[in-house]
Amino acid sequence: MTSPVLARLPDSLARLRIDGARLWDSLMHLARIGATEKGGVCRLALTDLDRQGRDLVCAWARDIGCTVRIDAIGNIFMRRAGRRDDLPTVMTGSHIDTQPTGGKFDGNYGVLAGIEVLRTLHDRGLVTEAPLEVAVWTNEEGSRFVPVMMGSGVYAGAFTLEHALSQRDHAGIRVSDALAGIGYAGDAMQTPHVRAYFEAHIEQGPILEARQAVIGSVTGALGQRWYDVTVTGMEAHAGPTPMDLRQDALLAGAEIIRLVNRVALEHGADSRGTVGWIENRPNSRNVIPGTVRLSADLRAADDATLASMDRALRAGCSALSAKVRIEVEQVVYFPPQPFDPALVDAVRESAGQLGLQALDIVSGAGHDAVYMAAVAPTAMIFVPCKDGISHNEIEDARPEHLEAGCNVLLQAMLRAASAPEGLA
Repeated sequence: MTSPVLARLPDSLARLRIDGARLWDSLMHLARIGATEKGGVCRLALTDLDRQGRDLVCAWARDIGCTVRIDAIGNIFMRRAGRRDDLPTVMTGSHIDTQPTGGKFDGNYGVLAGIEVLRTLHDRGLVTEAPLEVAVWTNEEGSRFVPVMMGSGVYAGAFTLEHALSQRDHAGIRVSDALAGIGYAGDAMQTPHVRAYFEAHIEQGPILEARQAVIGSVTGALGQRWYDVTVTGMEAHAGPTPMDLRQDALLAGAEIIRLVNRVALEHGADSRGTVGWIENRPNSRNVIPGTVRLSADLRAADDATLASMDRALRAGCSALSAKVRIEVEQVVYFPPQPFDPALVDAVRESAGQLGLQALDIVSGAGHDAVYMAAVAPTAMIFVPCKDGISHNEIEDARPEHLEAGCNVLLQAMLRAASAPEGLA
């Protein structure tokens, strides 16, 4: 995979700007579908609310002359033709499914920023050399169905269509049936034919706001290893059993939580370690715990560091196994994913044209762009979110920041789409 040719834009295009008020209005309009009392959004993948959101976005795309195609996993591709419609497309996008207590901007901003780019070009009658597409990826959040980032993962070949379609939610409903139920079981998958992929997103963290930066030029995404850890000890009465004779599974579990935190701290500023879920059995006040299950989430910017963290976790668990049995099962592995240097530069330079200095940043979260980077040159554009809060009903972002990020997206997409294939 080679970096795409990026055109130098004439002044008339370099001065082009999106309509920030229209972008904000679109975000607020979409946020009404599945709105919660606390100001957030609950629009789970492949529910009727998801259908309503999809219908709305597709209608907006058709209003400006785009064609709309649905693939077999329900991904939506809204296409604006180019002068050379045979060229690989310049694509942007994200998702519109949310967490159960999600916000208005996670995912939604990336989709509607793409729609606003197309609206801006439509308003002025401008046609790019290469075609442009906005993608809505299916089930990015993974709140109802696993795996997460399902639509982009199938599109990029990370797992098979058959595997994804067969997955069931907690009620036993299969993805294939849910897609058919909302009318978004589309045509066969197509081989990616993408010149460049950009994804605009709120940061979902506190760094940009803390650094007073408006634009984050995302250089890549942290690799991730997720684990299920099971600690097996011996249940016993809390009164008669002396401390030195106990096989306390929860005590060992607590040490593992400390271990995960210590491993991350010892592996550099870009490393992360989290225990987010724990189950204690029998969970009775006067019984020494016999079984504890917990999750462990390790992240790092490069694979060597991530592998070192894996070894440290396993060695630490082995050292804690004198009185209990500890099993560590890796259940998810995403390798660190660097983004395309030329496209990252395009984000930086487009920000500079707006009088904004872009801050280089690494994404700590998974995004559809991580899978897309395996099949096409890829970059991301981050904007701040209030207090770094996301996956929360109080998630918030400033309209002027969203507008700035969308203008960066516009300029970067124009640069990628305006150069004839193979020409500097």
